[in-house]
Amino acid sequence: AEGGDSSEVQSLLRRVRRIHATYGAFAAILADGSVVTWGCREAGGDSSRVELKDVQQICTTGRAFAAILEDASLVTWGDLDSGGHN
Repeated sequence: AEGGDSSEVQSLLRRVRRIHATYGAFAAILADGSVVTWGCREAGGDSSRVELKDVQQICTTGRAFAAILEDASLVTWGDLDSGGHN
């Protein structure tokens, strides 16, 4: 299934607090406020273009993520047509 293979990031998935999903990707918020993503790149599985630290909460659409940071700013990634531009 799309997004289901976390083997490339398995070693990073420690002290996970929450997991969020789109239709093809996952985002895990870790205890230190960082985020690990995997799955379909177009559905938010690749967050390398955004800085995800001090993340407090994540919301999702079908193919995009939005993260609220500790300073109340917002970071988005994933499919542009689903709100994934930042």
